[in-house]
Amino acid sequence: MKRIIVIRFSAMGDVAMVASVLTEFQKQHGDTEIVLVSRKLFAAFFEHIPRLIFHPIDPKGKHKGLSGLFRLFRELKVHKPDYVADLHNNIRSKVLGTLFRLKGNNLCTLYKGRAEKKSLTRPHNKIKRQLKPTTERYADVFRQLGYSLKLDHELPRINREAPEEYAAVFASGIKTIGIAPFAQHPYKVFPLAKMEDLIRQLSEKNYTVFLFGGGAAEKEICANWSNEYKQVVNTIGQYSLTEELDIIANLDLMVSMDSSGMHIASLVGTRCVSIWGATHPFAGFLGYGQSLEDCVQVAHPARPSSVYGNKPCDCDGVEAIDLVTVEMVVERINKVVGL
Repeated sequence: MKRIIVIRFSAMGDVAMVASVLTEFQKQHGDTEIVLVSRKLFAAFFEHIPRLIFHPIDPKGKHKGLSGLFRLFRELKVHKPDYVADLHNNIRSKVLGTLFRLKGNNLCTLYKGRAEKKSLTRPHNKIKRQLKPTTERYADVFRQLGYSLKLDHELPRINREAPEEYAAVFASGIKTIGIAPFAQHPYKVFPLAKMEDLIRQLSEKNYTVFLFGGGAAEKEICANWSNEYKQVVNTIGQYSLTEELDIIANLDLMVSMDSSGMHIASLVGTRCVSIWGATHPFAGFLGYGQSLEDCVQVAHPARPSSVYGNKPCDCDGVEAIDLVTVEMVVERINKVVGL
């Protein structure tokens, strides 16, 4: 039995994509164990993957700084790995990977394709073409280690039991739609007034809407929406990540920006209508198994301006995400679930 240490500390959407790749990897390699190193919160993404040990990193506590990375290295050495796959390629992962390489382990590191992404997002003379999906970049690391790996890029539904209080909702035949209204970077966020209008229209059509993702401020916004509109459920702060995955697995559709909501939907095989502004599916971050047809976006010469959504995208004085209308999103939902 071979053993691979796989490193991907953050962000949530990227870690979810790693889980999609490792699911396929373990189906194809029954002779391999994986030690996945990531933040404790993300353990729920990997619970279903066989022969996988989750090892949490505590970057603000015992694994903080250089001494903390040495401590993490000593913890991971116990697993006696044959290979190390660095799927993050940041300073922390490079330090950790170097320690294993000096110990004699075979190390392969993610190639991010920064130059081609810069060509896609630069202000002038953009080269607009589909870049390699991030999931395939992850898979390339395992291929470099000598493993064959074929990703099917399909979206099989995963059978998970929803929390008991929603069993009747999912059994009723009423369409259920999840919405992740927020994102880490502001230029990815669909304007809240438009998002509320979308929620209102879905509510008026008698759909059950589940709202996901966010902290205290986002929880309050979603609580106001759930109080204002019928059959709108605010899940923020109410459930564990595992329970949220259980709910999402039973939805008819997820609606998200280019954010973790889309990638979480992919993990459980739920189709997702995604909204794009400053970013673009060409950069390779479309959810695993999701369709370009379900990407709601506006063509404009200024798009995309950013790989991650942390830079503005001025489209003739309008931010790119603001060009997307509620009607465009509703039209796509209509084609998927029959609104």
